Amino acid sequence: MKKILQNNLLIILGWLFVVLGIIGVILPILPTTPFLIIALAFFSKSSPRFHQMLLNNVWFGPTLKQWEDKKTLSRKIKYKAFFLIIITFSISIAILDSKILLQLLLVGIAIVLLFFIWRIKEEPLK
Repeated sequence: MKKILQNNLLIILGWLFVVLGIIGVILPILPTTPFLIIALAFFSKSSPRFHQMLLNNVWFGPTLKQWEDKKTLSRKIKYKAFFLIIITFSISIAILDSKILLQLLLVGIAIVLLFFIWRIKEEPLK
């Protein structure tokens, strides 16, 4: 019974992150790839069918396969992530113009995110 509940929870979480990834395609303020990588991880532990569905997707499949096989991202994907983080955090910081502590917190979070993305290995050039 516990295994079934855990499996269903992982599937629900996987679909939640797929939906967030799809919203990220439409709204430039949400990143798509990280959400789909998280969904892929949840599906790998709960549903081989949904896992394979993501890997075979025409738009996201190649990036997700690359991540799953080599734990790398292309330079293009990394640059898109950098750009989105810088733009969205800059807008948020500008909106909070009189709240210096929140601005500093956002700057710190952005730096941490950029650092982690920078450290992800890049796909070797062919």
